[in-house]
Amino acid sequence: MSAEKVGFIGLGIMGEPMASNLIKKGHELVVHNRSRGPVDKLAAEGAQPAETSREVAELTDVVITMLPDSPQVEEVFEGDSGLLAGASEGTLHIDMSTISPLVTKKLAERASDLGVRTLDAPVSGGQPAAVSGELSIMVGGADEDFARAEPLFGAMGTAVHVGGTGTGQVVKACNQIIVAVVIEAVSEALVLGSKAGVDPAKVIEALSGGLAGTKVMEAKRSNFLDHDFEPGFRIELHHKDLGIALATAREAGVALPLTAVVDQMLQTLQVKGRGGLDHSALLTLIEEAAEHQIGGTAKASS
Repeated sequence: MSAEKVGFIGLGIMGEPMASNLIKKGHELVVHNRSRGPVDKLAAEGAQPAETSREVAELTDVVITMLPDSPQVEEVFEGDSGLLAGASEGTLHIDMSTISPLVTKKLAERASDLGVRTLDAPVSGGQPAAVSGELSIMVGGADEDFARAEPLFGAMGTAVHVGGTGTGQVVKACNQIIVAVVIEAVSEALVLGSKAGVDPAKVIEALSGGLAGTKVMEAKRSNFLDHDFEPGFRIELHHKDLGIALATAREAGVALPLTAVVDQMLQTLQVKGRGGLDHSALLTLIEEAAEHQIGGTAKASS
């Protein structure tokens, strides 16, 4: 059993299984979410429900947040019912959301003024890795805070301490660039191979054994081949993440030309009404341009 009581705020497609894995590893949890369903599910597993973010902080030593974007994290953080209002000196806030590094630093400064410790710890791996407890966790913050949080990270995946405050979010932006560009490249390869007469399953099999082999082809194989775009990670969220990457790059003076192109492709998919689909549905945009579908049933049509 963990020596520290843990709060978890944000029980969506990722947060709910992450919280569940903490319970399975023996951590005592207090949970809060805007909708009640996931709270009730975790309560049945042994978690203690809370009505507000403030109540979560009042009852715990460590508070984890897993929310969609910067505005939601700021809303949970601030205000009379926010977690800062309920936190004590020495409380550790671990934000596992993917948000702007600039917002991360601003919130960390605000917390520090009140004696609250912070880590930014965004994750990669999508819902399957959240369920299996195999997330990749990129952590920014002080060494002692990382050491304190390591048992919690171990229940959810594998954590790497990448540097000081905000660096976890920077590395997550780097991760999202690579994933987006690789999904787009694999989509191009599959449509080219298929329209030129090669079975797309054979394309993946042949390419997976060489330098072109990527985890994207392994993890998204069935999505591509079956046109199954039930979200593990939604297009609209990946589009948000590329926006963070592009804004961070502008601040740092770095050009990201391919990232900008794929960002606009994701924007196009959102306009077409596909923002709620898995990001592997980038394939459908390449298919439409080629007037060729590689297989499966067209679940992605708007």
